[in-house]
Amino acid sequence: MSLQNRLTLLSTAIVSILLALFCLFLYLVAEQYRKKEFLNRLRSEALTAGHLLVGQERLGPTLYKLIDKNQLTVLPEEEIIIYNAQNRLIYESGTDYLTVTPAILNRVRELKTTQWREGSREIVGIVFTGKAASFLIFASAVDLYGVRSMQDLARLLGGGWFVMIGVMLIAARYFMGRILEPISRINHRIDEITASNLSLRLPEGENADELTQLAQRFNRMLNRLEEAFRLQRSFVSHASHELRTPLTAITGQLEVSLLADDEPDELRATLRSVLDDVRGLNRMANGLLALANASMDSSAVPMATVQVDQLLEQVRREVQRLQSDYTVHLHIDPPNAAPADWQLTGSEPLLRTAFFNLLDNGGKFSADHTVSVQLSRLAKSVELRVHNAGSVIPADQLVAIFIPFQRGRNASGLPGYGIGLPLTDRIVQLHQGQIRVESSEDAGTTFIITLPR
Repeated sequence: MSLQNRLTLLSTAIVSILLALFCLFLYLVAEQYRKKEFLNRLRSEALTAGHLLVGQERLGPTLYKLIDKNQLTVLPEEEIIIYNAQNRLIYESGTDYLTVTPAILNRVRELKTTQWREGSREIVGIVFTGKAASFLIFASAVDLYGVRSMQDLARLLGGGWFVMIGVMLIAARYFMGRILEPISRINHRIDEITASNLSLRLPEGENADELTQLAQRFNRMLNRLEEAFRLQRSFVSHASHELRTPLTAITGQLEVSLLADDEPDELRATLRSVLDDVRGLNRMANGLLALANASMDSSAVPMATVQVDQLLEQVRREVQRLQSDYTVHLHIDPPNAAPADWQLTGSEPLLRTAFFNLLDNGGKFSADHTVSVQLSRLAKSVELRVHNAGSVIPADQLVAIFIPFQRGRNASGLPGYGIGLPLTDRIVQLHQGQIRVESSEDAGTTFIITLPR
């Protein structure tokens, strides 16, 4: 069943139930009013009979029967019965509709006034105090007009209920179709969006309702997907190019070596060149693998407590061990801080990779291969500043250096594949931190990382 039909039936069912309850409420109120009004008329008839038959100004029973029979306000099948204090019948209007038992007499004397129903007959019993004694007066009749009015009201309410349900069913289907029309347009547009046509967007409409918000969020998701596809295509294109260059060089060197009758020294030189290219490929493959791992969801990365100052010292020694001509100056501020001040929750292997990339980059781009590193404690975070006095990064490329395989113009002639900084940026994002770069002729280049403690 379609959503339109389900909503139509649901709204119609809710309205029909509420309307039925309202009709029932009206009927019960009207019935209560009819009953109360008729009992009041019976009570008035009983009091009138008491005043005229056993009151101070009495009429004879024959005259009262004549008046009662011919008055215009006489009730259908009306009957008046009067008992004296000794429970003897002293007056009966002549009909025999009602049977009064001693138990009823005692109950009326106890309650002073009471009312009940026998079949369709309404009965009222009261205690009337005459000139010298009290009497029991019973008035009963059948409310033929009131009952017929209630039956007509019930038929009117029932017929109106059925008519209104039919109108509601038609109106609900029409309005539900109008309400769900934007969803139909969204579905048609979604069917048109493919991997090769991600530029299409959903119609958002003019009203700021939930459907418009849904379309807006879906369009923002499409923007992210389109950007991800673009980056993926760019990544694959650059990776293919970077991998093809060393592979072509290795292939050419091996083919030349096989065709030529080189001396052993020349062969060893060729093998050393091939080995350097293979090591470069290995570094690139490791970088691509690390970049892929860092691009996963942060919930899938195991996190633990990391001692940042100790980790940074280990990375400093590792960089100087691998690059003996590099000089790394590490300054920790404040130097006497408690170990807990340098603790944060993160992935130690990923942070090690990020720190190594920054220090290695700083030494590579510095003319004297000197890097200055400062670790500072802030109120709720730690800040790492990696500075080198090398060539300046052009201002228009400060953002592009964090895109895979994109290298600044200042990197021309230097080894590298454009993977280290994008990998570092992704690792910092995984740790909910921030990275920014400042580069100028006077101050040199400084990478600033802020990580929450």
